Amino acid sequence: MHILVVDDEDLARLRLVKMIESLEGHEVVGEATNGAEALAAIEEHDPDIVLMDVRMPGEDGLSAAHAIADLPEPPAVIFCTAYNEYALEAFETLAVGYLLKPVQEDQLVATLSKAQKTTKVQKHSLQNESEEDDSQRKHISAKTRKGVELIPIINIHCFVADHKYVTVVHEEGETLIDDTLKELELEFPKKFVRVHRNSLVAIEKIEGMERNSAGQYEIKLKEADYRPVVSRRHVASVRELLSRL
Repeated sequence: MHILVVDDEDLARLRLVKMIESLEGHEVVGEATNGAEALAAIEEHDPDIVLMDVRMPGEDGLSAAHAIADLPEPPAVIFCTAYNEYALEAFETLAVGYLLKPVQEDQLVATLSKAQKTTKVQKHSLQNESEEDDSQRKHISAKTRKGVELIPIINIHCFVADHKYVTVVHEEGETLIDDTLKELELEFPKKFVRVHRNSLVAIEKIEGMERNSAGQYEIKLKEADYRPVVSRRHVASVRELLSRL
């Protein structure tokens, strides 16, 4: 599991980092000192879990947790704080754990295990929440200068999110649409797979997965030059999918 540690106190961060790195199967991929830095680090490192203090200068942990919950594919949040009066408000942010400082290793292990199970359940739910039926769209509609453009689902290579917009990469080019990645993922669970927090790829268009010169994995698409990047947290699931194709 990839973990981001967020705390404005250097010693508190160092203690957590050392504790996590002693646990098999867990890796600290980044650190931050406030909520704003945490959101930027999530964008950069795509962690599975965020261990976050509540009281920090600038944007505090509770505000950051609300923003994290609105992400298309949010990491699990565990609060680590010396103040237990924030527990109720913390869980209103959909946090999966609440640890009191000084954090004890056995409590940390138990909470990380719970967070890991939670993320697995969420992924399973996303994969099975929608079943294809006759009511499922055969086209994606997009408003363009020419009017409404209909893009056949079978012609789409991938959906890519960039801030507030989603771009459809298809056989005729690229088109902006109003749908969100989350909506598309739930509507077409058997046709598209999430390879990154910011992209969904058509399963039938996947030819393989290769490393680029920067060491990142990319999806090689059939009949398309565009190569979506696969985030670290999705490499294993994409590799498993490819083994079944």
